Amino acid sequence: MKFLQYLLIGLVLIISVSCQEKANQKPNVLFVLFDDLGYSDLGCYGGEIKTPHIDKLGINGLRYESIYNSARCCPSRAALMTGLYPPQAGIANFTTNKPKKDLGPAYLGHLRDDCVTLGEVLKTVGYSTYYVGKWHMHEKTSPVKRGFDEFYGYDMGYAQDQWDPNAYVRKPEGRAKEIDKPEGEFYATDIFNDYALEFLKQAREKEDQPWFLFLSHSSPHFPVQAPKETIDKYFETYMKGWDKIREERFAQLKNVGLIENEDRWTLPERALVPVDRDVVANGYSGNQNPAWDSLDIDRQRDLARRMATFAAMVEHVDNGVGQIVEYLKETGQYDNTIIMVTSDNGACYEWGPFGFDGPSRKGITILHKGDSLNLVGQIGSSPSYGSAWANMCNTPLRLYKHFTHEGGVASPFIVHWPDQIKENTGNWIRERTHLIDIMPTLCEVTGAQYPETFNEYSIQAMEGVSLVNTFNGGQLEERPIFFSHYGAKAVVLGDWKAVWGKNMPYEIQWELYNLKEDRCETNDLAAKFPEKVEELSAMWDEYAERVGL
Repeated sequence: MKFLQYLLIGLVLIISVSCQEKANQKPNVLFVLFDDLGYSDLGCYGGEIKTPHIDKLGINGLRYESIYNSARCCPSRAALMTGLYPPQAGIANFTTNKPKKDLGPAYLGHLRDDCVTLGEVLKTVGYSTYYVGKWHMHEKTSPVKRGFDEFYGYDMGYAQDQWDPNAYVRKPEGRAKEIDKPEGEFYATDIFNDYALEFLKQAREKEDQPWFLFLSHSSPHFPVQAPKETIDKYFETYMKGWDKIREERFAQLKNVGLIENEDRWTLPERALVPVDRDVVANGYSGNQNPAWDSLDIDRQRDLARRMATFAAMVEHVDNGVGQIVEYLKETGQYDNTIIMVTSDNGACYEWGPFGFDGPSRKGITILHKGDSLNLVGQIGSSPSYGSAWANMCNTPLRLYKHFTHEGGVASPFIVHWPDQIKENTGNWIRERTHLIDIMPTLCEVTGAQYPETFNEYSIQAMEGVSLVNTFNGGQLEERPIFFSHYGAKAVVLGDWKAVWGKNMPYEIQWELYNLKEDRCETNDLAAKFPEKVEELSAMWDEYAERVGL
């Protein structure tokens, strides 16, 4: 009898110690970033693109109604990486080698010295840090210079040819490429996924050391390029056209639960094409994107092939996520890994409804017909998919990347963490969040302390708030959220949003929307509530002065 008692006591002690060790174990962190993904492109957000692996993460984790971004690639990445608004991080508008010094530190075109990155902060609490893919915060402040141990991808420029192995580098300097496929066997999205697995295997060799992997895909940013066999699967789907698919997505948004109140969500009319030269806007400058049925069959086939290529890129990202998840399960790391998935901005309209071809983006658009259809997205091609498909990808939100209307600044956001998110799984989180919130969130879950000084520089205070409270259904305190990009601007406070557009064929002035009642910005209330416009616009002016715009 005493033997059994001692055995039971021993087992209790072992289980207790094991549980305590697990409680004290820091989580691994995987952040997956899409580039120019539309609001409803993922399957679990209503899209028809095949994303089963990411869908499982969303359904078994948390799906947020949206996370706000900063309207374009590099400002959004600066906000995400630092927990600051883009001007505070040094990239108010875009990266550049020739900053206008008279404009001040907000316009450096690269990360400032008085900010810190996620890599730098997590390294202070023992994390191995890895970065794969697109950086777009300037090579002067490249990943290995700003807190990441290992890097594969490209650290300068906004887009690269998916088929060119020479466009991608391994850093720190002197590192040999572990994966080095020649042209013809190389496809960047798949190689990025392979490198993510390679770095996780390297992290595995560092016993008891947590890791942070930032997987920053350039897909589905233009040039839209993908393996032909994947594109083929989607061609007939997109021959239905953007009008039909917008309706189908809107219906599916209800089925997946994103639309919780049909009075709040409205499918707007097709978006306007931004004002630009006709050669760039495909002759639709300032006009509505055309009805699909108004196009001849050759144009429809060309456009369906472009959109099928975009969809194929998204599917290849999802395939990689599936491979990573399987590896985490095989190695026993799955439950204690927090996985986050989002996009840096909404779908990209560049340039008109027919898109463009060629790396110069001068407005050259080729009508691919017959056998040349099979060349779209292949080696030697450099297409985009255009404003009408981008409008569809952002269903049901207004406008696109570059703009501070919801289609430009609202992205899907998934958080998955089996060890800590258990009771709330499958829920939609309606709190208003922003990419600046990732830094404080990861500081809280990893135990990292955001520094007051770093490398002898005084560090700006974080602008974001931790989202950990929302993991268990909690609410965030009301706070203003600000946006600015090349003249477009906005501020959200509670249910209210004031937004200033650009490049439209009408007089630009402050618009006002109640997002609780009108999620899709279809009813401008500025004339009805001028005092609210005055209040919010004054808040934006104060913000602009504070951050050096």
